[in-house]
Amino acid sequence: MTIKRSVLAALVAGGLLVSSGVASAEDISGTIVRTLVLSETTRLVGDVTCTVTGGPCIAFGAPNIVLNLNGFTMTGLADPATGCKRTSIGTYIAISTNGQNNVGVRGPGVVQRFQADGILFMASVRGWVQGVTATTNCMSGIRVNPTSSQISVEGNVSVRNGHAVNPCGGI
Repeated sequence: MTIKRSVLAALVAGGLLVSSGVASAEDISGTIVRTLVLSETTRLVGDVTCTVTGGPCIAFGAPNIVLNLNGFTMTGLADPATGCKRTSIGTYIAISTNGQNNVGVRGPGVVQRFQADGILFMASVRGWVQGVTATTNCMSGIRVNPTSSQISVEGNVSVRNGHAVNPCGGI
């Protein structure tokens, strides 16, 4: 009987380890130092600071998935007052759809202080963003590139985006 209990306890403990490994693949918080490419529906479980340079902080890597901000904030390295560091840098994006179709960003949540766009739909079809506040980004808060179509943008707030040299602005 003692051996059966030990085996059962080991199986339960092993199951918990396997479960936590899966959860960490779809849960994001803390500091992101290189572009995080999503391959499944993912959620923020805490605020995110992005120190990525030369590319987006988060990029979709598969179609038919969602990034849930869950009420948390994504913050880039740009100036807190202007959203820029001297000038915009077009590759320093918070979230890029990266050419994937049928992908979405769900709020509530805040995307702030990126030296380019907060959220960029690039070469995507049937995407959406809802309930997100994009603020103090150097370019647009939410931008739908002309290579994208059928993009739904609803219930978002975009404030203090763009700057004097690059007055892109809101959505």
